[in-house]
Amino acid sequence: MTLNKISQALVFCGAAFLSACSEQAVTPKTDAAVAEKAPATTDSPQLINANTDRLAIYTDFSLTTDLSHLSENQKAMIAKLIDASKIMDELFWRQAFGEDKASFLAKINDPQVQKFADINYGPWDRLNGDQAFLSGYDEKAPGAQFYPADITKEELNSADVEDKNGLYSVVKRDENGKLYTVSYSVEYAQALEKTANLLREASKLADDKEFANYLSLRADALLSDEYQASDFAWMDMKNNPIDVVIGPIETYEDQLFGSRAAFESYVLVKDLAWSERLAKFAAFLPELQKGLPVDEKYKQEVPGSDADLNAYDVVYYAGHSNAGSKTIAINLPNDEQVQLEKGTRRLQLKNAMRAKFDKILVPIAEQLIVPEQRKHITFDAFFANTMFHEVAHGLGIKNTLTGKGTVRQSLQEHASALEEGKADILGLYMVEQLLKKGEITQGTLEDYYTTFMAGIFRSVRFGASSAHGKANMIRFNFFAEEGAFSKNEQGLYRVNMEKMGQAMAKLSNLILTLQGDGDYQKVDQLIATHGDIKAELAKDLEKLSQANIPVDVTFKQGKNVLGL
Repeated sequence: MTLNKISQALVFCGAAFLSACSEQAVTPKTDAAVAEKAPATTDSPQLINANTDRLAIYTDFSLTTDLSHLSENQKAMIAKLIDASKIMDELFWRQAFGEDKASFLAKINDPQVQKFADINYGPWDRLNGDQAFLSGYDEKAPGAQFYPADITKEELNSADVEDKNGLYSVVKRDENGKLYTVSYSVEYAQALEKTANLLREASKLADDKEFANYLSLRADALLSDEYQASDFAWMDMKNNPIDVVIGPIETYEDQLFGSRAAFESYVLVKDLAWSERLAKFAAFLPELQKGLPVDEKYKQEVPGSDADLNAYDVVYYAGHSNAGSKTIAINLPNDEQVQLEKGTRRLQLKNAMRAKFDKILVPIAEQLIVPEQRKHITFDAFFANTMFHEVAHGLGIKNTLTGKGTVRQSLQEHASALEEGKADILGLYMVEQLLKKGEITQGTLEDYYTTFMAGIFRSVRFGASSAHGKANMIRFNFFAEEGAFSKNEQGLYRVNMEKMGQAMAKLSNLILTLQGDGDYQKVDQLIATHGDIKAELAKDLEKLSQANIPVDVTFKQGKNVLGL
């Protein structure tokens, strides 16, 4: 996960490559303009193939937490942050779909189908490879609404366009067919002005000076497209019991180039007791970096140690974070310069994590893991595996060793999938190492390995179209080849402890090497051979569906739920 903006000074080595081109003589469209519509051919869309089973893949969960320790100002601040988050939600609808949300949902007569469309932010099933589930809609454009519908990668790569790979601009085509870009601060000006005002109002309610400063700088960033200063301020904001992650952050929605960031928000309340438990682990990053199972040249970068690790209850999701599958942990920011200078902050969303463990992971283990290993499925192991996934984003390498710029630049649309795969596998490596050192005292290695295996089954049900989905499948198929698990006559899986450890080290080496080399072709080949769901696994996943185990959660949330 991320909060990012690389500065103009880092145009050749940062996350966003900004090419200096002549200004286009085009008047950019703003909020007053009508958003480009996704193609629709019917006024009353219907569920394709009457597949009502898909409508039940989400289970409801109420996002609540104890607010009794907060002051009246802090409660009022949460309300302001939720209002700001709602605007992020509206903007993500525009980025992901284009069609007006209210009019789109009003056309759907069936309440269950309408709810499913709301969860998916449009007519495409995000946990089924973005397949259309409503009649009248074509397949989803890989570039969502960030680019013209008819654009190709080759056209943009060869075009002389300012900010062609920018994080915070949309690409458009003028009346003569020529491409140009419009910054988010112009394209979404009215909505972002409202959001900035709400953040400034919230900052006036903050008792913590660092948090007030962050909110103020984040408001400025929304109007200027310059996010790095607010990222640094967010890194310095350590003690406030309330937090918010807001703005254009992740680039997963852009499946054409992986360049453009989507709007989202999380409103968070800190769990002080759990945060105290976690505080010590971030300090181990530099030491663990040195021990990575890869050649020395791929671990020469030193991760920042000015980072913290905390647990939160999330009370509001909006935009990209709320679309389809729900995030249960965050690692921010994505800006490589901030990461190298300050490290990152890792936020574990404890209440959402507990919901997924109880409602999904435990029932999956009962269906697919051998009975004698089910005792090793524990919430502590699930929490730790998820937590160290986020910590592990700080390990490895950010800039290629082959002169190809950052890893993100060189691997293009595959960068996110490989980065998520790295974090998954190195998170497990960190658990193993810290258990050996005696720094983790809860549970056994078999708890973490077995829970990790069950967690793969939970995650692969999200499909293989997203960056996380591709990472899940690469790991599952690689582990299968290496014998990290076996399957008995009853179709139940057993973890092989020795081979799991070997496979973990081997896959870690492969991913770190591919990132350091910036080898797009080899990564493309890895995803092509290992990034899909094979027939045997598909049967196992169908078994989970037949058992009516939900795939993910959807939230009842907001000021009314919190009593604000």
